[in-house]
Amino acid sequence: MQYADRLNNVETSAIRELFKLLGKPGIISFAGGFPDSAMFDVEGIREASNLALTQEPGAALQYGATEGYQPLREQLAAFMASKGVKGLSADGLIVTTGSQQALDLIAKTLLNPNDVALVEGPTFLATIQCFRLYGPQVVGVPIDAHGVQVDKLEEMIVQHKPKLVYLIPTFGNPSGATLSLERRLRVLELAVKYKTVVVEDDPYGDLYFGEAPPPSLLALSDQVPGSREWLIHCGSLSKVLSPGLRVGWMIAPPELLARATMCKQFSDAHTSTFAQATAAHYLKAGRMPATLAHVRSVYAERAQAMGDALKRELGDALTFTQPKGGLFFWANLTGVGGKLNDGAELAKRAIEKGVAFVPGAPFFANNPDTTAIRLSFATADVEKIKEGIARLGQAL
Repeated sequence: MQYADRLNNVETSAIRELFKLLGKPGIISFAGGFPDSAMFDVEGIREASNLALTQEPGAALQYGATEGYQPLREQLAAFMASKGVKGLSADGLIVTTGSQQALDLIAKTLLNPNDVALVEGPTFLATIQCFRLYGPQVVGVPIDAHGVQVDKLEEMIVQHKPKLVYLIPTFGNPSGATLSLERRLRVLELAVKYKTVVVEDDPYGDLYFGEAPPPSLLALSDQVPGSREWLIHCGSLSKVLSPGLRVGWMIAPPELLARATMCKQFSDAHTSTFAQATAAHYLKAGRMPATLAHVRSVYAERAQAMGDALKRELGDALTFTQPKGGLFFWANLTGVGGKLNDGAELAKRAIEKGVAFVPGAPFFANNPDTTAIRLSFATADVEKIKEGIARLGQAL
């Protein structure tokens, strides 16, 4: 069998491979990036799906427009307006099958072999894989606790002349870092100055604990003239409502959006109309604010419990910044006192102790940090978090 050359650029997800090891009875997993299914608003989604089948069964069960189900596009435009985005109409976005499809459409539309795509180092593993499938060089830009280092980003834009820059500015995966307001404005200024496309991936922005994060790049774009022309925004309901609905969206300049829509026609014709109609009714019913408030409260408690447990059980063997939102802790093993400082080796030992997490190295497009690890607090309750981190301490 002769396979496409593009498959030589990618390999199976290290995270997905790790999941194969999680069948051991009694294992506590901090590995996945999933929301907790116990917090899904099942009753609200049931009511929304019933309304979709009662009020518009033909539309909900039939083929639909590639751009998306119009009532949902209208609800999503209103949802974005509630988060400070100005001047967005329903026609200014398309519905995608999760934000993952939006990333694939961006790559299909923009990236050629030998182009350069700049990403955060570290960044979402699936983005690295998705981009590499189309042949560009994917290069990581250093980050710190306040997101991408914009001075370094400018240097690398000048050096590489990238086709695009991909960022998760708010509660990044895996870093948990949030780009400061000052840096957000700088990124928009760089986009205009160097005529460089910036992709803002925002699946976690609504999952904040306490104080809200700075506005999205999209919401800030009206403060930097011309930046909207170089900005793509990807959103998703997966982390805040349900991954199973597979509802995401993409906001972009009209010509790019049209080309992405054409590429979407070739891949899936359209996102599930039934899922879209269900999501539209859910948003219209006004249940999202209460759902978000509940999810934020639970995740905040779990994040605090994990931070406290890491300090108690691992002490100075680990350094981390307490997350202010999202789903993840990003930490570095110090090797203090002769203890382990290799994330991949610790992951193997941890499995033997009955706890799982993801080593950090695969999240880097280049120059991987082997001391880094990612832990998710989303799917374990407080008692399991305490027990799991205790086991992690024993694995050291």
